[in-house]
Amino acid sequence: MAMGKRRTERQAEIWIPADRVAKGPGHPFYARLNGILAKAGFDRFVEERCRPFYAESIGRPSIPPGVYFRMLMIGYFEGIDSERGIAWRVADSMGLREFLGFAITERTPDHSSLSVIRNRLSPEVFQEVFDWALKRVAEAGLVKGRTIAIDATTLEANAAMRSIVRRDTHESYQEYLERLAAAAGLEEPTRDEVARLDRKRKGKASNDDWFNPNDPDARITKMKDGRTHLAHKAEHAVDLDTGATLAVTVQPADRGDTQSLGTTLSETIENVSESIGRTVRELVTDKGYHSNDVMADLAEMKVRSYVSEPNRGRRRWKGKERERRAVNANRRRIRGIRGRALLRKRGEYVERPFAHHYDTGGMRRTHLRGHARIWKRLLVHSAASNIGLLMRTLIGVGKPRRLQEIGKAAREAVCACTGAVLAAWCAAVAFSIIATRPRGAARLELT
Repeated sequence: MAMGKRRTERQAEIWIPADRVAKGPGHPFYARLNGILAKAGFDRFVEERCRPFYAESIGRPSIPPGVYFRMLMIGYFEGIDSERGIAWRVADSMGLREFLGFAITERTPDHSSLSVIRNRLSPEVFQEVFDWALKRVAEAGLVKGRTIAIDATTLEANAAMRSIVRRDTHESYQEYLERLAAAAGLEEPTRDEVARLDRKRKGKASNDDWFNPNDPDARITKMKDGRTHLAHKAEHAVDLDTGATLAVTVQPADRGDTQSLGTTLSETIENVSESIGRTVRELVTDKGYHSNDVMADLAEMKVRSYVSEPNRGRRRWKGKERERRAVNANRRRIRGIRGRALLRKRGEYVERPFAHHYDTGGMRRTHLRGHARIWKRLLVHSAASNIGLLMRTLIGVGKPRRLQEIGKAAREAVCACTGAVLAAWCAAVAFSIIATRPRGAARLELT
């Protein structure tokens, strides 16, 4: 067989028969996912929900809603952080083309079309898509809704600290520092002098005084790695029995955990009631959510709290009998066997969605601005995460990358077994040669 050579110049054919068009083998994960979505009537559902936002007969046909939401799910499954990256990936992959229903001769959607559709659809539509995925997971028995855990993380905003301005005078940060330097008697200060003056000030990055005009919802926040950035706060509610995401909210990053808990908890109770008709009975959180008012409110809602308690020293309960009973009851529960087990499970089941959504899912730094837009994207991310949980239950794989890892592990296992078998065969052959060799010959060789 002669070796083929790559041709650098090729004349394009005018007409190609349909049976000669190259077709990809398809991806087994996305093929199975398409079957699940089709069986549950996903396309018909989203088309009915999106119909009020489109004209009946005016204008050219848009991207089908089923294709749009599938593309956002691809962002989660492939770990692509931007809509532009999703559009590029879809145009480049024949397997994803087949998943979306595009032939090799058809043009895939542009990223600008994804942005237009996102702005066109209301947040309620994205919430209904999340509810639809949660109901499918609940039908498979993967939502218990009895014991939940809530935790929050920060997302770096698509805005720079250098662009912040004063709320009262709308001065930039550099202009404000130059005015302070002039008031301090420094004429034509250098950049080092301005930086030295700014270094000694206290409370210089207060959200009450500064904001970013490009993203007014972003707040100046100290990230977990110690850096100071403009950020948003994403809060998740997770089913501690199955790991399903029950609710996700986006709130200001400077809002404390005790203040943001009520919004997420009410959203979770509503979603659980609509999906499986149950009531949340137990709540597990870390010590950032512990306060007298939170413990008393949870006791009034008849929700058993398992909230880690920080060391506040000796407490004074004069005139706070209601809060005292709630705090002491929570303290007894977290010291019990079940309480300690739930707190350990919280670290596993709550951190896992964060890793899927923001680390491998590509949403740790947002490319969108405004809480409403970010919340829309996170809702579809969470819906895809729940569908991935359903896929993991059905086929043992929750993400397409997992198939590659399984294949790599299988190849390594085969190579290891092959190497062990080969080594054993060589040892057996060597032993048989030595055993059948005459003793005199052996002594002759030694001498």
